[in-house]
Amino acid sequence: MATMRLVRLMMMMIILVLSLATSKRVLASDPDILSDYILPQNSTTVNATYFTYTGFRDIFDQTPETFKATKASIVEFPALNGQSVSYAVLQFPPSTLFPPHTRPDATGLLFLLAGSLEVGLIDTKNVLYNQKLQAGDIFIFPKGLIHYQYNSDPQLPATAIAAFRSASARAVTVPPSVFTSGIDDVILAKSFKTDVDTIKKIKAGLTS
Repeated sequence: MATMRLVRLMMMMIILVLSLATSKRVLASDPDILSDYILPQNSTTVNATYFTYTGFRDIFDQTPETFKATKASIVEFPALNGQSVSYAVLQFPPSTLFPPHTRPDATGLLFLLAGSLEVGLIDTKNVLYNQKLQAGDIFIFPKGLIHYQYNSDPQLPATAIAAFRSASARAVTVPPSVFTSGIDDVILAKSFKTDVDTIKKIKAGLTS
């Protein structure tokens, strides 16, 4: 009974965040630029080093203990300013996941380098599309839709590369957005048709 109630809570939570995300989709995108590229502040010229990012050189020599996303966005790689593109390396140790989240700024394209991943997305009609990916597979996550990635293998890690159609592709993760943002427990309990004790247990699990 408790398990079914938590499942229902999660589905309602996903619908809530999905509706908030999709309502802002048309407003979130990178502006077009009228030049070839944007120079750094207080600079009048650049060389090839400006267009080169070396932050991934040793990344595959490291084995994280938990899920890790290493980004090459406008923050790490300023040459991306105005180019409407960014990159991330996603590392999944055994039995880890990137929880349900949305990217209001960009479509995402995921390429699985090694291992296997269970991925899924939910469209605006609340239809779930899920797939088990193998190394070499590509999966697209349309802009603004809630999606997830899960390495269900208890022994083998998985590694993926994600490309985004934005220089700053923000990730809005569903559970903390709802349960750690300061919304009153009573409001959450009424919204998800449950009791305050259940809400407190969910919050405790997210902050532990």
